[in-house]
Amino acid sequence: MIHDSFHGVFPYLVSPVDDTGAVMRGVLARLCRDLIDAGVQGLTPLGSTGEFAYLTWEQKCAVVETVVEAADGRVPVVAGVAATTIADSERQTAAYEAMGCDGILAVMEAYFPVGDEGTYDYFSAIAEKTSLPVVLYTNPNFQRSDLTLPVIERLSAIDNIRYIKDASNNTGRLLSIIDLVGDRMQVFAASAHIPTCVMMIGGVGWMAGPACLVPSQSVALYELCRQGKWEEAMTLQKDLWALNQAFAKHNLAACIKGGLDLQGYNVGAPLPPQAPLSEAGRRELRETLGHLNALK
Repeated sequence: MIHDSFHGVFPYLVSPVDDTGAVMRGVLARLCRDLIDAGVQGLTPLGSTGEFAYLTWEQKCAVVETVVEAADGRVPVVAGVAATTIADSERQTAAYEAMGCDGILAVMEAYFPVGDEGTYDYFSAIAEKTSLPVVLYTNPNFQRSDLTLPVIERLSAIDNIRYIKDASNNTGRLLSIIDLVGDRMQVFAASAHIPTCVMMIGGVGWMAGPACLVPSQSVALYELCRQGKWEEAMTLQKDLWALNQAFAKHNLAACIKGGLDLQGYNVGAPLPPQAPLSEAGRRELRETLGHLNALK
């Protein structure tokens, strides 16, 4: 493990898959290298934008291997682990650590609802399976069983559970989490939040799909926040928020893959039965990216 302290901008990477089901390693590696050159502080494969719920185990391994190789130790790679069972989550965690990842982004999938005790057991088992830092991922918009504040507080007592990425749109909840966990756990924002506001209340950065499309602008925003230049940060934030709004309006992977296609990355379409970005969506995204000087 090269990196064990996470902060800044971690783009949620797409998972480029061709019509035969093969991961397009070349385009993914190129995207990773370009993002690093743009200054991002980390990379996150197999987040929501990475379509983890639609990939086979072999595809997931190919994605993670490609990202670790492309990063080449320059920035931390925090891979997403998502499962409905503890046994499967432990298998993924061990495999990604063996591949050379620097951290684990822990997601709980659920078909039947899971109570607080089961939720605690799931995330604590992942932490026990690895020596890597663990990022808890809560996304109440898509999960049947979410991390409640009491469970988050309990999990923050586990040494290597050091971060939480909250993808709700409730910034007050983030402040509640920060108050509860103190310095035991750091908070990352998601695209549903206004990153500048999260940084202002004590966040350490954001993990989000839109950063794939505007990496240098995202890093510039982070640096302004880190330096406490809030007026300048909010000026830039207002421009970038238009992309977050487009991201929220369309299918997650379709929007980012569509935007990357406009930028010259042949990442393919979202995995079926997800629909690709509509023509109206492409027009809106092209206009937004053009305004942000993000088209090549």
